[in-house]
Amino acid sequence: MLKISAAQKAAIITLARAALPNEACGLLAGEIHGEEKIVRRIYGLKNIDESPEHFSMDPEEQFRVIADIRKKGLSLLGNFHSHPLTPARPSEEDIRLAFDPSLSYVIVSLQDRLPEIKSFTILQGTAWEEIQR
Repeated sequence: MLKISAAQKAAIITLARAALPNEACGLLAGEIHGEEKIVRRIYGLKNIDESPEHFSMDPEEQFRVIADIRKKGLSLLGNFHSHPLTPARPSEEDIRLAFDPSLSYVIVSLQDRLPEIKSFTILQGTAWEEIQR
């Protein structure tokens, strides 16, 4: 279960809107207590693809963020990205590129007036919606 606050969701939506017309992307860090992943930090990263249909995170920026996460004693919980024109569900590319089933894959859709955020676990080509609180 991913525990993410309303303020954190709003921060992700703000990052997604700022990246328009392209996809936004970033990493989520926090604490793991049993089955519960508690988000403590959101790191917005540059989408070096500069595309509205896919994203790639800047590797140097990723290394700096991972170092900061470790320095703060946190764990990498997952990543997020936006879908400017499509629903909040993993695309075939999102599923194919998901490399770690322990991570949460958060997607924010901006296709409708009200943004929608969902989180997924992805394992062996299958995505399951993850419970959020």
